[in-house]
Formats: sequence, C-alpha cells, structure tokens
Amino acid sequence: MANPRAAHRGGVLHLTGDPAAGGKLEYFADGALLVDREGRVEAAGDAASVLDALEGATKIVDHGDALIVPGFVDTHIHYPQSGIVAAYGTQLLEWLERYTFPAEGRFGDKGRARDAAELFLDELLRNGTTTALVFGSVHPQSVDAFFEAASARGLRMLCGKVMMDRHAPDYLLDTAESSYHDSAVLIERWHGRGRLLYAVTPRFAPTSSDEQLAVAGRLLAEHPGVRLQTHLSENREECAWVKRLFPDRLDYVDVYDHHGLLGAHSVFAHGLHLADREWGRLADTGSAVAFCPCSNLFIGSGLFDLAGADRHGVKVGMGTDVGGGDSFSLLRTVNEAYKVLQLQGQNLDPARALYLATLGGARALGLDDVIGSFETGKEADFVVLDPRATPAMAHRADHCDGIDELLFATLMLGDDRAVQRVYSMGAPVHRRDRGSGLLAPAQRERQ
Repeated sequence: MANPRAAHRGGVLHLTGDPAAGGKLEYFADGALLVDREGRVEAAGDAASVLDALEGATKIVDHGDALIVPGFVDTHIHYPQSGIVAAYGTQLLEWLERYTFPAEGRFGDKGRARDAAELFLDELLRNGTTTALVFGSVHPQSVDAFFEAASARGLRMLCGKVMMDRHAPDYLLDTAESSYHDSAVLIERWHGRGRLLYAVTPRFAPTSSDEQLAVAGRLLAEHPGVRLQTHLSENREECAWVKRLFPDRLDYVDVYDHHGLLGAHSVFAHGLHLADREWGRLADTGSAVAFCPCSNLFIGSGLFDLAGADRHGVKVGMGTDVGGGDSFSLLRTVNEAYKVLQLQGQNLDPARALYLATLGGARALGLDDVIGSFETGKEADFVVLDPRATPAMAHRADHCDGIDELLFATLMLGDDRAVQRVYSMGAPVHRRDRGSGLLAPAQRERQ
C-alpha cells in the first residue's frame, strides 16, 4: 500500500561517504526529508528550499528539534540467540557449547522460530535498525520464519541458514550435500523477493569441512548477488584450532579464500587477530569486516583495530552480534566502539561513528546504492532520534556547542529511548509511544 508523499521536518543529517576518505557530514538544522509515494528519497535539504519547491499534495510531518538520520545497519547478528543475551561467564568456544548450540537446537520448531523472529524484529526496530545481516539456525524453517516476518513488515533484511557439518552436537549437524540443497532452495524462494536477500552462512571454519566450504563457494558462484557471512579470527583459541584443522592453508583468511568465499559481497565478523597478509587479501577482494565491540568485550575476545582496517582499505560496518553482544542497540554498540578504540590510542569522531552505523554498514553489505544515506532515489529508511530523550541527555544537549557535539552526545548517551520513530520505505514501523510492528493505515495517517 503506497503512502502519501511526505516531507519530514527536523534536523536532517547524513554522510556523503566515509569521513576517513573525504566523505562529509551534511546537516540541515531546519531541514526536510521529502519522501515520494513509492517510499524513496525525493529530496533532502533546508526546509525552506524543499518545502517552497513542493507541488501537489504533500503531507508535512514536523519532528521538532529531533534528528532525522538514515536507518541503522547491523552487519552481524544472530536471531536464534535472542534468548541467551547476557549469558554469564564464558569465552567463545565454551560459550558456543554451553549456550548457543542448545538455544539454536530449538529452532527446528517453526512456530518457535516465528515467535522469535517477531520479537527479534521488534527489538531491531525499537533500536532504530532497519537493515541487518542475520544468522538463522541450521534449520531451513528458521530462515523461512525470519523472511516471512521481515517480508510482512516490508523491511530490507538479509539472512541465511547456518551450514555446519562437524564439531557441533548431532542435533545441529547437516552435511555438505544437504546444506547445498537446503541453501539453494532458500535462495530460489527468498533471494531478491521484495527487499530480501540471501546470505550463504557457514558458521565458521571449524564447524565446516573442506567439502562444505567448497559447497559454500559453489553456491556463491552459481547465484551471483547472494551474500556470504561467517566468522573470522574472533578468539585466539579459535585461531589456533583453525591452524590445526587446516594445516595446508597459510592462515585463517586463506581457508576461506581457498574455497572462493572472499569477495565484494562477503562479510566476515570480528577480524580481531589478523596479520597484514590477511588484511591485504580482504582488501584486494573487496571483502568487509563487521566490527562487533559489545560481543568482543562481553566474551573477552579482543579489541578491533579500526586503524589497521583503514590502513589496508578494508570496508567496515558495525555489528551488535546478539547474543554474544549484550544489546540490540547500535547506539550502545557505537558507544563501546569508541571506548575500544580509545584503549588503543585511536579515535572515533561523531561523523565516522554515524557513518559506520549507516552508510558504512550499507557499503559493507553491498547496498550503499539503495540505503544508508539521503541521496535522491534511495529507499527512505530513516530514524528520528530524540537528543533529549532522558533528563541527562536533555541537560547535556543544553550544553552542546554545534552539531558535532550534539551528535556525539546523542550517540554516546542514547539507547532505545532515544529512538522516537522509525520508517521503512517511508512507512512508519515503530513509535516510541506505541511500539514496533505493522501500523494500520489510520495510524500511518497520524504519523
């Protein structure tokens, strides 16, 4: 159902590119974002110029002194792990055995998966995330349930069935052959349907045989445009295990490279313990890395080297990594990213932080031509942020000098309470005072 053409008025800001490579923060203090009936950006700029140029019926939505920013993009998250967020006391490999595998084992029940998908999407929207690269479980029905829920809400989402044929409980294992077949069926059913895209999803090298990794590469070759998501170099014990399992490969990156898994549509979560050769190979192939500071801290994996990624020219997006990460909020994730970089003598300025959570994430997913900024013609996914959402935030806002300081304070102090409204293709999908989900046409009109 088409929405009315609408002009959203407020403080409009977005990035034209990566500030580390010359991109600029565009800010219109009294701005307007004009969205056409098809849910695409028609214009963004000063309210006076945008509104004066209006012709034809246009609804005006005044958001006051709120900040209107592109929808947040989460480049790494596990929806079957929503129920084990904040699980106590282990690091990666034990955490998988104790918490992750039992939780994912329940997703063979499509009803349970459907309920989890609805809650998961509610949480993403409540936190301003409009696009995410999502792990399902090993069960194909978990991906069906997720895509059905995302499709009903009109969201741009990416997901894939976990491929895992060894070093996991029997109840979660597939085979190279079955993972190829199940993934191919899901690709045919969902990839490119509406705003949905499929991601080939081997969990990580230790849980896939050479045969299964080769099958993952075959799926990528046979289905141009599908994405690849997996984990890379998260934990030192994991890295040592990979070296023992694949003694003929140069390093962890080479395991994936050997099977044709690197490329412009590939996203590798974490990348904490990479050598220069590995960084270089990721850059050469156009591969991206998901920076997941909340989970890296929570399960004690290490500190991400953003300067190293920049030095080699590797694309980077932000990932919450729920359930290893302890928050669905990319605002909280950016907060932790700032601290992680401070510990290494690096710095994350406010424009770069917003870039990584929006256009940078879109670029990592190969979607920067359709989302991530307010460039004319892009899909109008956006978030209305309240920089005065709490008394402390309001007090801090009163002492901010300019947009850089206000943006930084909002990013550092904000969480789901700062997310006032969320729109997907111009349609309202969340209001702080009403919750998330599909809104009835009458409610849409009141937005």
